[in-house]
Amino acid sequence: MRNIIRAQMQLGECDISAIAFDCFSRDDILRLLRGLRHIYTTEPLREAVFAILADVLPVRADGEAFVSADTGRPGMSQWRILVLGTLRQGLNADYDRVQEFANQHRLVRQMLGHSDWSDEDRYSLQTLKDNLRLFTPEVLERINQCRCRQGGTRPCQTPS
Repeated sequence: MRNIIRAQMQLGECDISAIAFDCFSRDDILRLLRGLRHIYTTEPLREAVFAILADVLPVRADGEAFVSADTGRPGMSQWRILVLGTLRQGLNADYDRVQEFANQHRLVRQMLGHSDWSDEDRYSLQTLKDNLRLFTPEVLERINQCRCRQGGTRPCQTPS
């Protein structure tokens, strides 16, 4: 069973639309995170992107069909696959670097839906490999085309 994103925020989590970015930073990570926040906060765009991600399912162990999105144990949410997959593809990063971002980078962890002070969840290297191998450059290109049809990203704005 693969969720899109948790509907209910946990204690200590920050709403993705309220994450504060340094608007003067030219770092490539922040540019990617701002684009992801735009996807998250623009409902028609978010729905279109998650429809694309619904097609991203692993193949069953027998190799004959895709796993069911509705049954089984919970996998990594589509939002987390989108965030980490975008960082991996956008930065041309290896899995070790993505693991470091997912476990140590404060803004990335906020974007993944983790709280700042009480969340001890960590991503293993194998979990990242198993989930992010599904997020191919072709999937990213489909998302990029969808984003372009929806009207691009807006400039950096600090939440009020």
